[in-house]
Amino acid sequence: MVNRFQFVADHCTTFEVKRLCALVEIERSSYYAWLKAAPARRQRAEDDAALAARIRAVHDDDNTQGAPRITAELNDSAAGAGAAGGRVNHKRVARVMREHGIVGYRRRRRVRTTVPEPSDRKVPDLLNRDFTADAPNQRYVGDITYLPLADGNNLYLATVIDCYSRRLAGWSVADHMRTELVEDALNAAAAATRSSLAGAVFHSDHGSVYTSKDYARLCTSLGVTQSMGSVGTSADNSLAESFNATLKREILQDHNTWPDPATCRRQVFRWLVRYNTRRRHSWCRYQSPNTYETLYPATLPSAA
Repeated sequence: MVNRFQFVADHCTTFEVKRLCALVEIERSSYYAWLKAAPARRQRAEDDAALAARIRAVHDDDNTQGAPRITAELNDSAAGAGAAGGRVNHKRVARVMREHGIVGYRRRRRVRTTVPEPSDRKVPDLLNRDFTADAPNQRYVGDITYLPLADGNNLYLATVIDCYSRRLAGWSVADHMRTELVEDALNAAAAATRSSLAGAVFHSDHGSVYTSKDYARLCTSLGVTQSMGSVGTSADNSLAESFNATLKREILQDHNTWPDPATCRRQVFRWLVRYNTRRRHSWCRYQSPNTYETLYPATLPSAA
């Protein structure tokens, strides 16, 4: 329809508007209304171009961000700068991104990370796929994921994630998948982040390290109650699985491996710090997990 209006405008000095409108099958009143709105369209186009520049600046800083997270970033920046640039609606941001070809990076890969281990010890599923909590330091999920290297080897990342804020409370990277890997992650959560995990639930899959007697003893000593999903069902630990997929998708992007262990450790460390302190999480109302936790009214134990 706009092209037909433009056709009439382009030829109105040569032919009558009435004849042109009849030719392209539009009402003359509609054409004149379109013509009258031209200044507003030009202003809107200029505003959209300015917004696109703001969006691109945020996207260049982190190209994994989509419209909701970019909207939150723009509105927070506007508030901090005294409303410079003004607040924007996420639908408008999505439209401008679409029109200017700005997209958040997406990649889907499935990697099997669990090594099942038959065990006589029965651990119940205390979460039943309910990955929520009423307060921080009540419920955690964790998993191990492969970090593939160019030489065919792997590093391994173990995580401890708070269900309330999605904060990464503890983690560990190693070149092995022994029990010490997950023990180090849980100890980091207990000592460095929470000071104490007493009374908390830790949920995992049935990987051999999580079903080991050594890990059970550590949980008991820390006052942590173990929980496990069904064998071979990734949905029972989907929060941890989603975290792992996001990490590798956002760091590796179009690559399949890290070039060497040092680069892998450095990039993973930088992403994990950003995840807690700066990366906007939809669960946290597009705030970072650390910021979201600070809004909780109760006083948490202060970390050393």
